[in-house]
Amino acid sequence: MSRVRDRTEDFKESVRVAALGHGYTESQLAALMSSFIIRKPAPKLPFTNAAIKTLESVRELEKFIVKHRKDYVDLHRTTEQERDNIEHEVGVFVKACKEQIDILKNRIHEEKSGSAKTWLGTSDESSRLDLIAHQHGVVLILSERLHSVTAQFDRLRTMRFQDAINRAMPRKRIQKKRETKAAEPSKPNLVLKSDVSKVEDQEVSTAPLRVQEQLLDDETRALQVELINLLDAVQETETKMIEMSALNHLMSTHVLQQAQQIQYLYDQAVEATNNVERGNKELSQAIQRNSSSRTFLLLFFFVLTFSVLFLDWYSK
Repeated sequence: MSRVRDRTEDFKESVRVAALGHGYTESQLAALMSSFIIRKPAPKLPFTNAAIKTLESVRELEKFIVKHRKDYVDLHRTTEQERDNIEHEVGVFVKACKEQIDILKNRIHEEKSGSAKTWLGTSDESSRLDLIAHQHGVVLILSERLHSVTAQFDRLRTMRFQDAINRAMPRKRIQKKRETKAAEPSKPNLVLKSDVSKVEDQEVSTAPLRVQEQLLDDETRALQVELINLLDAVQETETKMIEMSALNHLMSTHVLQQAQQIQYLYDQAVEATNNVERGNKELSQAIQRNSSSRTFLLLFFFVLTFSVLFLDWYSK
């Protein structure tokens, strides 16, 4: 029995000598060998790059909310204008992320409608369906991530509006107390007015001053009533804004639940499509078997007829 000898190193040396003879250098050979060992990763699809960019945008939004959380909630750190600016920037962030997610959804629909469909399913068709299902899952995950981030900011907004309402309630009580205190001196004013009417002949010069004071008091009370009504309207508006924020959060939660249901229905539709494709395969096989059996029967009857005719001719 002959002895086996490993000639791998000799083969490598021969290849190296041949490569050097064709003008390759040692560095080029090392790079070529490393490329054989460590392969370059396959280029990412445009959908994958867009999804990664959208995820980075959502993460940036979350970092921005965490960074400015104390500035938005604490009343002594920033002013109302600065908090409004933070809310505006968050709204712009959310709108941009939502637009990117919508672009991904539209791209999935374009790929579904643009791809050609065959009568019988193939391996390429099944892989394409798997890719589309994966893309739908990516979009759903991005939507859930964006929803969780916006829910955090909705809670901060609710805290801000609640603090505003809490500040407005004591102010209203103070203004009511001031109104009662301002109403008490009105009685002496009436007494003074009656006294002025009695001594009108003696103190004619003081009458216009009393009338002006009475007019000023009336205007002050009217202004207080108007301010109290305005405060009530502002408080009612703030309450409605809080209710709208809660309804918005509830609606986004229901939309997320509907998205999950839609994803479940899509999975069921993909499974039904696969079942239909398998049924088409079975039907095609049945048609082929039927045609082959029909051909066999025709051939059998033809041979039988020919045999009968031959036997009849032979017997004569």
